[in-house]
Amino acid sequence: MASRAFSQGSQSQGGAYGLAGGDPGGRGSQTLSFLDFDTQEDYHYSELSQTPSWADPATQLPSGHQHVGPPTPGRSYDAANDVAASLGELRFDENFDEERSEEQGKDIPEWACAYCGIHSAACVVKCLTTGKWFCNSRLAGLAGSCAVVHLVKSKCKEVQLHKDSPLGDTILECYASGTRNIFALGFVPVKSENTVVLLSREIQPSHPAIRDLDLDLHLWQPIIEERAFVPWLVREPAEQEVMRARQITVQQINKLEELWKLDPNASVDDLDKPGVDEEPQPVALKYEDAYEYQHVFGPLIKMEAEYDKAVKVSQSKDNITIRWDVGLNKKFVAYFYFSKDDNELRLMPGDELRLRHNCPNNGPAWEGVGQVIRLDATEEVALEMKSANVPEDVKVGYVVEYVWKSTSFDRMQTAMKTFAVDETSVSGYLYHKLLGHDLTTQNLKVPMPSGGFSVKGLPELNHSQVMAVKSVLQQPLSLIQGPPGTGKTVTTAAIVYHLSTLCHSQVLVAAPSNVAVDQLAEKISATGLKVVRVCAKSREALGTPVEHLTLHYQVAHLRIPGKQEFQKLQQLKEEKGELDAADEKKYKALRRLYEREILQNADVVCCTCVGAGDPRLSHFRFKQVLIDEATQATEPECLIPMVMGAKQVVLVGDHCQLGPVVMHKAVSKAGLSQSLFERLMLLGIKPIRLQVQYRMHPCLSEFPSDTFYEGSLQNGVSEGSRIYPGVHFPWPVPEKPIMFYVQMGSEEISASGTSYLNRTEAICVEKIVTTFLTGGVKPAQIGVITPYEGQRAHVMSVMLRMGTQNPQLYREMEVASVDSFQGREKDFIILSCVRSNERQGIGFLSDTKRLNVALTRARYGLVVLGNPKVLSRDPLWNKLLNHVKDRGCLVEGPLKNLKPSLVQLSKPSKLFDRGAFGLGGAFSTRFRPSDRATKDEKRDTPTANGSGSGSQGSARHSSRSPSRGYTPTATSNPGAGNSLANGNLAGFPLPAVQSPYTIPEMSTVQESLHKTTGSKDGSSSSRHKTSTPPPASGGPISSGPLSNGMVTGRGNYTAQNPASQILPATGSAMFTDLNTQATFDFLDDLNSQDQMLSQGIADGFMDRSGNDSLYHTQPLEDGSSLGGLGK
Repeated sequence: MASRAFSQGSQSQGGAYGLAGGDPGGRGSQTLSFLDFDTQEDYHYSELSQTPSWADPATQLPSGHQHVGPPTPGRSYDAANDVAASLGELRFDENFDEERSEEQGKDIPEWACAYCGIHSAACVVKCLTTGKWFCNSRLAGLAGSCAVVHLVKSKCKEVQLHKDSPLGDTILECYASGTRNIFALGFVPVKSENTVVLLSREIQPSHPAIRDLDLDLHLWQPIIEERAFVPWLVREPAEQEVMRARQITVQQINKLEELWKLDPNASVDDLDKPGVDEEPQPVALKYEDAYEYQHVFGPLIKMEAEYDKAVKVSQSKDNITIRWDVGLNKKFVAYFYFSKDDNELRLMPGDELRLRHNCPNNGPAWEGVGQVIRLDATEEVALEMKSANVPEDVKVGYVVEYVWKSTSFDRMQTAMKTFAVDETSVSGYLYHKLLGHDLTTQNLKVPMPSGGFSVKGLPELNHSQVMAVKSVLQQPLSLIQGPPGTGKTVTTAAIVYHLSTLCHSQVLVAAPSNVAVDQLAEKISATGLKVVRVCAKSREALGTPVEHLTLHYQVAHLRIPGKQEFQKLQQLKEEKGELDAADEKKYKALRRLYEREILQNADVVCCTCVGAGDPRLSHFRFKQVLIDEATQATEPECLIPMVMGAKQVVLVGDHCQLGPVVMHKAVSKAGLSQSLFERLMLLGIKPIRLQVQYRMHPCLSEFPSDTFYEGSLQNGVSEGSRIYPGVHFPWPVPEKPIMFYVQMGSEEISASGTSYLNRTEAICVEKIVTTFLTGGVKPAQIGVITPYEGQRAHVMSVMLRMGTQNPQLYREMEVASVDSFQGREKDFIILSCVRSNERQGIGFLSDTKRLNVALTRARYGLVVLGNPKVLSRDPLWNKLLNHVKDRGCLVEGPLKNLKPSLVQLSKPSKLFDRGAFGLGGAFSTRFRPSDRATKDEKRDTPTANGSGSGSQGSARHSSRSPSRGYTPTATSNPGAGNSLANGNLAGFPLPAVQSPYTIPEMSTVQESLHKTTGSKDGSSSSRHKTSTPPPASGGPISSGPLSNGMVTGRGNYTAQNPASQILPATGSAMFTDLNTQATFDFLDDLNSQDQMLSQGIADGFMDRSGNDSLYHTQPLEDGSSLGGLGK
């Protein structure tokens, strides 16, 4: 029998799915019929109680390509949901799988779900990439059906039905284009027939097949809803099938998917083999020495590098069409499209790509490497080729591959090694501080500027900026927190100016991103200092706003006697593209000479954190180092510029905004996603916060200030100065340019399978953008941001397809992800929330840091689009929605006739509390026993004299006994008052961070943390002198059985509650006395007590009295305790 993955010639055609009703063969019987394009024969598939009659073979679709059953007389299908409802009436034989099982014997058939074992033919699909079968069952704990979960995790997109299913062994594909990406497929009813057709989401209405079938694409609905296949296409298993299925957890599925990458034949049984559960050692809060530091971070960097390489190398695209051109430098440039939505690879200018082409007629294959020099809004890539030998006459059939480089990871490893072996890499004081050792705070003797702290060429500093500059100049290690719009760049430039002029030494300024470095270099240059911007050699051909400050530009335009020879060689190289060996050697030697000369004469050197490891800087030493955006860099990344002789370090950032990007989930969970800025805060170094914001209209800054910054932000701009003149936009409250625009359209999985989009919101975004453009706002003033890459691509597509303004205006406007917009601003921001579902939740939209960034990008106006019923389930979003509702800015209806929304907000799953969301509170972090105890015990077993086996000859301290260490985890905890469950005093979530102390030693550590460490003068100039807390027992936590209850929050001291004496005597909280096990109220409101505890009880790790059998507590530096409250 011919395949039902129908094709004719080279045009792949997915069948149109027909449903014929009114069959005389039996009452209520229905038949699905198909036509094979090759044989023109009809095939019918049925799982019905009676055999239906055949459809009339004379009936054909308008296109002439497809035959389906005849339409039902007198019955009209005007909408897709009517068709879907009829399809839902199909009756499947519930005993099918049992009968098949009896025929096959007791062995599970090959088409059984690789996760749970369900094997009913109507319920399973085959992944064409892996060859494995998965069912449409939504197991307990899974975010979707087994089939969809596998496709998302494995990044596969093509499936085939079982041969015994009602639709046969059909490969699901688009009827018009042949696209097989199931995440882009949906169904549309044929108006004149009782038929549905599978079509791609991005199919154009002008496509011939669409015109022939007379389809209304507005009725398109995805075949995957709520992360499962629609049941008329792939049946949901019966309840008894699910009960018989293998019980598998989400964690096991994740491990199984990872195992399949190494061994495709692995099964669930292989999960029990040794080594499968191996996880990296988590980062610690403190380290005994730099060797231990390297021992922890080294493997994490290696794992992240391997994962990054695997992801990027696998992201190749074939069948690419190339447009060749020649640049001004006479190098060939290849232009092609590389859609961001189809892969998780994010191309950046400077990246290297490889082009390959297998020439026809057995000609020689060609490949060449080039550098990305430009990316535009339409996702066209400009690739400048390194070689002049390109097949410019060949336009099609190319393969594009990513060229992965290990440079950034190698430099991190080198920096950690330098930190360990080179005693001159940082001062002794910084060495101990970075490792978390307790030292007496040092004050530097630096003369204060006589003319004040404001700097010529920069705006006048406000009071908080002056305090920040003054404090930094006197401290060897400083943290500055710069909330959105508070003049962080100006403050940083002023600090660099004073460090350079007062200390009379070069200053190294670094940041993790090139954009941040360019902005800083420009601002510092305005002060009159000599600034050199060091770019990676791979980026020298790219344009930059500070081109005149770059090292390569200054070398090329250096005007000194005797430079004529270098200029001639450089001109020759540009004309010919290359030099002979002798001239190339001479050219490089002269270039190195001039580069060093320019760097030596600079007051300030600016580069990225990774760029600080450039060989051109290897012979330089910088006593003053400033790192901007330090909260967006991983800790080893920050270490690269610091190990170049630093004696004074300034870290600038905002831990309440997005942190470092770590791709490997296990590595991120182990703590690599925690920045050095955050760890130093945990160690008690308090950041200096800038407090006056100059960006947002006061009504826009109100909510972020109150929610994320304890209401401390002051407005440096008035309402009048933030009303944009001449722009007529229908703000619900004209003097408050903010609104939440209610949209109830459903979310869909994007074509990548790993992101989301919302078609309703995308259409609405286009209308809002068009309204702004019509009102006189320029495209460059508007920014559309969304948390999801799938929505970003879809919004751009919708604007170009449906926008009524000049398409070029939409192309000039920036549509970006929230993450990529951090540190940037626009006059008007449109935020599309995307998430709208019944059971999936809102994903990382609930991330407080991401919401903070999204809400603080606009200067003059902010429009938020979303489903308030879904979003209000989250406590933080619930607070935001009530905030805008109370101000009359929660609206719905047509844009020209907005009305206050009557939608009822959902009750949040828990009350919003700053402590529960990592936004404040004193050291309220929950600790749990480290999962790495066994390995750590082997690595660091104490010896008789109290020291461990050591590393690189360095003795271990008895206080670091990880075998009984404890780990804070980012788990929600509805603490009272200003307590904090997954954060610290300054408010940020924590990864798994291993505590360096055991429970009995805690009380002694509390005392020792206040003692002086180092040399007699307290300067700690030597990195070999550290204090070791002597072993002890007792303290607020008993050394007996660790059956702790909740000892978190606040409580009143009583004789029966000795633990509460260490907490503020305000409010009340539930406590368990560790000796008597007596319990105390957790909250003043007894009704909310049950609400807070119910989840923990349901999870099985807490009983009604609050006893916690899994999570223990330990006191911290100030004597307060960390509780084990549930989610």
